[in-house]
Amino acid sequence: MSNMNIVCLDLEGVLVPEIWIAFADASGIPELRRTTRDEPDYDKLMKYRLAILKEHGLGLKEIQDTIAKIDPLPGAKEFLDELRSLSQVIIISDTFTQFAAPLMKKLGMPTIFCNTLEVADSGEITGFRMRIKDSKLSTVRALQSVGYETIASGDSYNDLAMIKASKAGFLFRSTDKIKADNPELPAFEEFGDLLNAIKNAL
Repeated sequence: MSNMNIVCLDLEGVLVPEIWIAFADASGIPELRRTTRDEPDYDKLMKYRLAILKEHGLGLKEIQDTIAKIDPLPGAKEFLDELRSLSQVIIISDTFTQFAAPLMKKLGMPTIFCNTLEVADSGEITGFRMRIKDSKLSTVRALQSVGYETIASGDSYNDLAMIKASKAGFLFRSTDKIKADNPELPAFEEFGDLLNAIKNAL
């Protein structure tokens, strides 16, 4: 096993449920169920979400109340614990620190690179700041530029670039359409199978 590997994982849909879907269900606003699986343009997706929140007078506190009730997907913490005993792991997500922090506690505080929300004193989410353009691919490229090889896994359109740029990459619990459009990418549904594939690539 080389110690020059870093495993890069998506968060939502891979380790934890989709936060916006959970919030859509909790708030009774079905329009908020749209995710990066449906809309490849993240900027467009977030502007759409913020407009709906504003229309309904919902802010950060309401979303955080929902997040407090979300648990990692069954088996995710055990998968991550075992993976972290074998390799460095970074979670690279398009979510926001204000959403991710409580979930990181439940996952044993892994390293996460994500974005940040702009929040008014009233609690209204007024905007969002992306850490860097194409954050997943940019992060993988940056890790490679300092001598690491990356192994990546995710489930959505915004994970494809980092998966394809890595020395090994896997789809995990993805959609039938994404799997069909990317037949060259091994696709797994169970943590045990993903763990074995990553072990073989390390």
